[in-house]
Parts: sequence; C-alpha cells; structure tokens
Amino acid sequence: MDRTLEMSVFTAVVEAGSFVGAVDSLKMSKAAVSRHINALEQRLGVRLLQRTTRRLSVTEAGRQFYQRAKEVLAALEEAESEVSLRTREPSGLIRINVPLTFGVLHLAPLWGAFLDTHPKVDLDISLNDRVVDLVNEGYDLAIRIGILPSSALVSRKLASTRSVLCASPTYLARHGTPEHPRDLAHHQLIAYTNWSARDEWPFEGPDGKVQVRVKPRVLSNNGDTSRAIALRHGGILLEPSFLVDDDIRRGDLVELMPEYRSIEMGIYAVYPTRKQMPLKVRRLVDYLVEAFREVSWTG
Repeated sequence: MDRTLEMSVFTAVVEAGSFVGAVDSLKMSKAAVSRHINALEQRLGVRLLQRTTRRLSVTEAGRQFYQRAKEVLAALEEAESEVSLRTREPSGLIRINVPLTFGVLHLAPLWGAFLDTHPKVDLDISLNDRVVDLVNEGYDLAIRIGILPSSALVSRKLASTRSVLCASPTYLARHGTPEHPRDLAHHQLIAYTNWSARDEWPFEGPDGKVQVRVKPRVLSNNGDTSRAIALRHGGILLEPSFLVDDDIRRGDLVELMPEYRSIEMGIYAVYPTRKQMPLKVRRLVDYLVEAFREVSWTG
C-alpha cells in the first residue's frame, strides 16, 4: 500500500479529530479511511489512534508519528513543486518590504542582478522599519531582522548579525571607556526606538547574564541617524554589526567590552506560505539565500 497515502490519511484524521471529519478533505469513504489507518498501524506494529464509540484520541506514538509525517509530506510537496517550476519562467510583480538601513546598505546592490536574470519580473520595494502585515497589506515577501515570534508565516534565514556596543575614539577620550556594562549608567547613550529592549540592554559575559537599565540621551527610529551621531562623538551606540562593522574596521568607531555579547539576531526572508508559492517569489528567496551565503560583517 502507498505509504505516502497512508501518512496523508493519518494526518487528515488527526487534524479533523475524527474519521468522519477527514472524509470530506480526503474525498474518500469512511471505510477507505479506516482501512488505510488499520494498514498503517499493522505495518508499524503500534497503536496510533485510540477509538471508542464517542471519541478519538491520539496516542503518544501517534503524536510523534504525526509530527514526522507532516514534515515528510511538506518536504515531498516542496520537492515536487521545485521540479515542476524549473521548466517555467517567473513573471509578474513582487511586492517586498525591507528594513530601511539594511535595505539601503545590503539589499539595494542586489536587486539589479536579480532583474537582469529574470526579465519578466517587476519589483515594488518598500523601505521602512515597520512590521507589516504581509497578507492584509498585500506583500509577497518581507525581510525581517531579530528573533522571529511564532506565526503562520514561513521564513528562511539569510544571515546572522549581532548587536555591537561602540563609540568614537574622541568620545572615549573625553568621557572615558566603560569596562563593565554597569558603567553605561554614567555615559551618553544612543538607543534605537523600534527595539523592544531600548530601555534595558542585555549582555552575557564572564560573569553571566547582565541586564542594564539605561536612560538614553538620544532616541531614534533610524539606525543611520544613530550611527551618524556616534560618529560625531555624541555617545555610545548599540547597533547591528551589519551597520557599524566597516566603521570599526576603519577605526572611526571602537567596539567596547567585546567579552560582553549582546543580542544575536537572525536576518530572514518571510513570506505568507510555502504551499503554492509563486515561482517569482521562490526564485527571489533562493537568490537572496545564495547572495547572503557569505556576508561582509562579523557575526
């Protein structure tokens, strides 16, 4: 008997909560559903579902098999989709939302090459740091930086970045160099307002985790503005490495307390669904994954 079909029937029954509930989605009779489940349990030698006249429950083995079966079916569907799409040429408009600073620094140089290789694709690129609702606002793809919350959206990781504490040599000459995160209470700080931890900066170092309550002198919702103030000796900055790494290499900014690491963040391509994903979006995501396989900043 077809193992893939058995897994499909089993997952449908679990998700519907009953044999009867799975009948409509599977377009088969209740007897056929029952036959596939019985065959699967006999082949595995384990009970996956407990059936009584009143209710259906999933056993511990059933729950484990359900999770694995979902992964296998999703991978199979994606593999089939990829093969069938390779013979077609992507076309149409892709609406993309990207963070402002990252979009200018690291994405803007990439769009032209993608368009060159996909002449029938058009791009509508929106740059802002607001977290958009992809489905309700009609976006095909978004680039997000941070720790992603659980959601129905699908994501692929492009790269990683870390938050770097830094200041200009002139600022440090005037105000001294902090040696412990607690010393930040005595310095002029520049904070990013769109970051949920703007009033409390987390670090982890030789003495474990340290949470520092801060009172920034400057608040800004734009990383370029914060960086510009730091370069003009306006204070100590906590910003992603993709933004300040070049400044540190040139010596315009100095990394502070490197033994105390702050937040590590992922950079993700986020899209509404993997199922029936448009070819144009799939090609763009694959292109971005390859483009960020090696990055210019330190992780």
